[in-house]
Amino acid sequence: MSIQKTDLEWQQELNPDEYRVLRQKGTEAPFTGVYWDSHAKGVYRCKGCHTELFSSEDKYDSGCGWPSFTRPSDARMLDEHLDFSHGMVRTEVTCHNCGGHLGHVFPDGPKNQGGLRYCINSVALQLEEDEQ
Repeated sequence: MSIQKTDLEWQQELNPDEYRVLRQKGTEAPFTGVYWDSHAKGVYRCKGCHTELFSSEDKYDSGCGWPSFTRPSDARMLDEHLDFSHGMVRTEVTCHNCGGHLGHVFPDGPKNQGGLRYCINSVALQLEEDEQ
């Protein structure tokens, strides 16, 4: 993690929903985020530090209500951690650069594309659309 800021600095840079998800490991309700049903082409960046995380080319409709991707743009830009919260065992995904909570990765993605589903909170992302 190369970007380190105080909680106050993060609170000043992020809106309350972004702060709750990225810094406090919250989640947004399914089917409410701006990107869950987006078909725009471009690059998805971390809302906290603008690191490139995912490409729209790897986004698909998993039916879960959150943006889903089959793989990251660069696996080195994500960190994975075991998450035992809410009585479950999951794999949390965080931004390698700022440590922001993004969502989780599950082994139920498309089998012909590696079998992973990166289930990411819209509020943790910023889409940089391709220029037409």
